[in-house]
Amino acid sequence: MSSQASQIVADLVSRARIAQAQYEKYNQQQVDEVVIATAWALINPENNERLARLAVEETGLGNVADKITKNHRKTLGLLRDMQGAKTVGVINEDIENGIIEIARPVGVVGVIVPSTNPIATPMNNTLNALKCRNAIILAPSPKGQPSCARLLELIHTELDRIGAPRDLVQQLPTPVSKALSFEMLAQVDHVIATGSQNNVRAAYTSGTPAFGVGAGNVSVIVDETANLMDAAKKIKASKTFDNATSCSSENSLIIVDSVYQEMLAALQAVGGELLDSTEKDQLQTSMWQDGHLNPQVLAKPTSNICSVAQLTRTELQSASFLMVEEDKAGKDAPFSGEKMALVLTVYRAKDYQDAKQIAARVLNYMGKGHSLGIHTTDSQRALDLGLEMPVCRVIVNQAHCFATGGSFDNALPFSLSMGCGSWGGNITDQNLHYRQYMNVTKVVRTITPREISVDTLFADYKRKFQL
Repeated sequence: MSSQASQIVADLVSRARIAQAQYEKYNQQQVDEVVIATAWALINPENNERLARLAVEETGLGNVADKITKNHRKTLGLLRDMQGAKTVGVINEDIENGIIEIARPVGVVGVIVPSTNPIATPMNNTLNALKCRNAIILAPSPKGQPSCARLLELIHTELDRIGAPRDLVQQLPTPVSKALSFEMLAQVDHVIATGSQNNVRAAYTSGTPAFGVGAGNVSVIVDETANLMDAAKKIKASKTFDNATSCSSENSLIIVDSVYQEMLAALQAVGGELLDSTEKDQLQTSMWQDGHLNPQVLAKPTSNICSVAQLTRTELQSASFLMVEEDKAGKDAPFSGEKMALVLTVYRAKDYQDAKQIAARVLNYMGKGHSLGIHTTDSQRALDLGLEMPVCRVIVNQAHCFATGGSFDNALPFSLSMGCGSWGGNITDQNLHYRQYMNVTKVVRTITPREISVDTLFADYKRKFQL
């Protein structure tokens, strides 16, 4: 199969290179038309609804209404970020330093697509790639392949409309296999890997330059100064969005003691229900199988979770999300890890300093580098977390899953792939966006010399130590 897979991928890459060579000659106006045309394949409300329904039917993950919102919001936000951005020819000229920067394509981009976002993720990556005059090949998950294929058909319709090459956007053929995906990783010029850490490791070991992202396991601190009802509403909105398919949804909530009961009441008022110790044990036994999250609870409604765990209390079955109390972090406390499920782990901290320590323990177990949230009116505490915690983003007083991947009311780039820096084993700490799909050539001219003498450079040091 490996030789057959190699030839299948080689044919796709060959077609992509021919299309990309033609596309590289496009000017900025033509490129921007390709981007807009491609985006319309999903922004078109009729297409969006059809694709969202198809994605839920095929993968069994999330819900249709939220996928429609996600597809629209992420695509529109990315278009806003790219509007007016230069990605053809000279993009910056620094006369003082004699540097001219020229945008160049990376070539053929290969993208691993997770089953949790079979529409939004490929569209996001495709727009980023096309903005920088690349071709792209998508490797969808087996579950998400049919909806990704339908998206591709719609994109090709729009490319035909404007006379752009269809082979700019392709995907691996049915059935998708590990052999095909690994071959794609090896044969393309540039890799973007989102999803499981196995996917990311495969990308990093492919021999091809790769951007991967780390695991999410978001903790959010609620301190004694927070607006509790505002926090509860935002946590509920984020945790329940698309049935918690986002790696940026809250997994743990760390509440300081002085407002603990009041915050639990606020969460209950917005639809959360706290399990007792017996119910928690039942849920834990059912949620994990051989250390892995049970697919029957992954991104499913709470009624499904209750059925799997045989939780019969009426309040739990009708809850928007479930809550369990925890005081440990690590392998022996599975609720402390990432859960793409409508289950929120709650920690009780003595005070803010203790809340930081709990968050650190959770991060050291899972999710280091990704992000951390806080609900507070003490602006210094957010800065404190940024100075001390091993995360690339500190989200302040926001619904976490909406904010981390870019929002219309914050300045993070819209993205479905969040780099986690060296903490998460990634090459970048950025939200992946179009700049990660571009090479930049620098034209360098001479400037007036800016030399410095040893005596000047070491003057303070020599004076301090009388050297």
